Amino acid sequence: MNESISGKAAIAGLGVTEFSKNSGRTELHLAMEATLAALEDAGIDPSEVDGFSSYSVDKVPEYEIARLLGCDQVKFFSQVPHGGGAACGPIMHAAMAVATGVAKTVVVYRAMNERSWYRFGTGDYGFAASPFFENVNYGYYMPHGFHTPASWVGMFAQRYMHEFGATSEDFGRVAVSSRDFAATNPAAFFYQKPITLADHQASKWICEPLHLLDCCQESDGAVAMVITSVDRAKTLKQKPVIIKAGAQGIAEGQQIMTSYYREDITGLPEMDIVAKELYAQSGLGPDDFQTAIIYDHFTPFVLPQLEAFGFADRGKAKDFIRAGHHERGGKLPINTHGGQLGEAYIHGMNGVAEAVRQVRGTSVNQVDDVENVLVTAGTGVPTSGLILGAE
Repeated sequence: MNESISGKAAIAGLGVTEFSKNSGRTELHLAMEATLAALEDAGIDPSEVDGFSSYSVDKVPEYEIARLLGCDQVKFFSQVPHGGGAACGPIMHAAMAVATGVAKTVVVYRAMNERSWYRFGTGDYGFAASPFFENVNYGYYMPHGFHTPASWVGMFAQRYMHEFGATSEDFGRVAVSSRDFAATNPAAFFYQKPITLADHQASKWICEPLHLLDCCQESDGAVAMVITSVDRAKTLKQKPVIIKAGAQGIAEGQQIMTSYYREDITGLPEMDIVAKELYAQSGLGPDDFQTAIIYDHFTPFVLPQLEAFGFADRGKAKDFIRAGHHERGGKLPINTHGGQLGEAYIHGMNGVAEAVRQVRGTSVNQVDDVENVLVTAGTGVPTSGLILGAE
C-alpha cells in the first residue's frame, strides 16, 4: 500500500460564502470571506498560514490573500491547471506539503463570479488572437461548431448511449436526484425547487443529447478550507476530516474536453488512473463508501465515473441509476448538497465542502454513519480525486 500522504493531513476548517448569480463584490473579497471563515472555523490565527493552493481559471492570486491575511513567511504555493479537473488537486497538494513538512497550515480556496463577471460557456474565448498550443488545438473543432463545453461533452455522451444503451432519461435521473437534494439544502440556489423527470425531458435542447437540465449552473461564490497535520487538527475546534487519499490523472490521448482520438471515447481513462491510485493509497474499495461527490458539470459524465470506481460494471451505470442507488436513501447517495446542477457551480470546491460536512456529520442531507466519502473532480480534462473520512 502506498501511504505517502494517506492519513497524514486533515481538513480542519471550512468556510463558504453564499452562492448567487450576482455577488455584488470582487472575487478577492469573496476569497477573503471564505478564507477568514475557514480559519475561524478551525480556530487558527490568519498569521499562522504558511501555504496556499488553488486552481486555474482563477483571478485571485495567493500573494494578495497572503498580504491581506498578514502572512509574513509563506513557504508553499501552487495552482493546479485545468479548471474543474483540479477541484481535488489543491487539497492533495496541501496534504503533500503538510505530510512532508514543507508547510504546516495550508489554505485552499476557490472564488469566482462566474455568472456576473464572465461565463465559461459562451463559445467566445479569443483563441484566434494568440497562436498558443491550446488555442491551435481548438482550431480543429470550432470550425465544425464545437464551441462550448456542452457540445464537447455531447460527443462523448452520444457514443456512450450508442455503445451501452443509456438514454436521455438516465441522464435525467441524475439531474432529478441532484435537484431533490438541492431542494432541501437552504444554501443551494435551487432550494425548494425540485424537478421531475418530465421536467427534465421537456427542458430545451442545448446540444443533443444534452437538455438544459443536464447542464450545471453558472454561479458566484467562494469556498475555502484549512489543511494541517492530523495531530494538530485533533487539538482544534472541529472534528478532523482525514485526507485518506489524493490523486491526479492524465491518460493516453488526453486533450482538454476533446479527447476524441482515443480508440474508445465511452470512458474516462484519466479517472481510471485516479481511482486506481486512490484505492491503492487508502486500501479502500467501492464497498467502503457511504456517500460520494461525483462531479456533475454535465450529467452524462456521472455514469462513466461510477464505472471507473467500480460502483457499476462497464456500461452498467445506467442500471445503477435506474435502480435509484444514487438517490436519497439509496445504496450510494451522490451529491447530497445538490451538486453543481442544484447547489452551485464553484468548479467542484463546493463538492469537497459537502464531503467535509458529511464526515463531520453536519450536512443538511446527512447520510448515516459516514466513514468514507469519495470526491471526484472535473471530467473530460486532466482530473483529480480525493477520499476523505473519519479517523
